[in-house]
Amino acid sequence: MTPPLSSLPDQSGVFVQGASRGLGLAFVELALSNPKIARVLATSRDPQRSDGLQALKEEHGERLVLASLDVSDEESIAEVVEDFGKLDQPLHLVLNVAGVLHDESRQMMPEKRVEDLRPENAVYSFRVNALGPLLVARHALELLAPGRSVIANLSARVGSITDNGLGGWYSYRAAKAAQNMFTRTLSIELGRYRKSHEAICVALHPGTVKTELSAPFRKHVAEEKLFSPERAARQLLGIIDGLSKKDQGKFFAWNGEEIPF
Repeated sequence: MTPPLSSLPDQSGVFVQGASRGLGLAFVELALSNPKIARVLATSRDPQRSDGLQALKEEHGERLVLASLDVSDEESIAEVVEDFGKLDQPLHLVLNVAGVLHDESRQMMPEKRVEDLRPENAVYSFRVNALGPLLVARHALELLAPGRSVIANLSARVGSITDNGLGGWYSYRAAKAAQNMFTRTLSIELGRYRKSHEAICVALHPGTVKTELSAPFRKHVAEEKLFSPERAARQLLGIIDGLSKKDQGKFFAWNGEEIPF
């Protein structure tokens, strides 16, 4: 089997934001399985509480750099990137994974009707799902390798305005639609004004993955369309491996299908 991220050069650097569990943790594990990758920066709000990350750290030592990062706090993003920059390790892949759909502590669930909308939860969804990935990219740009690199933002098909035929989920749909717009806009800037490197910026839809995020909503998902985190991560890394400049700013599903914005 071809190792994941075979498109990356030797001594590559990978940044996984939202790495403590589920899909993010699977990305970290698969990246570390490729000996071409020199360092993986894995962040979450509290990486010390992730048994998965701690086990990988014990196994891989200095190849895995753990850091605490809150995507809703730009100062924490800037500090993590600055500290990692001191290692003189260029980044060839930035994966923005963290997202929020429901949160019991905030009494936050996807809205079925407009009457269910709570403005404070909509703002929180926007900060985490839309603005967070853009701020991570903003600071990570400083560390991108001069050749081909990829910024991949984990989006969702429900963030497609064109594809919205069911309604509901106001906050999450709008936040992911905003994330998609940020992705597209950043891709234009990268292609037009930042020619010192060859960065490709895309949005990716992982499908329905067996994680806490999808747990309350997957009972009607067919078994063949319900992916383990490891399988979903492999599928998306396969898409990343095949990206070229012609894919700049596009939105891809797990099977390579291009999704309309």
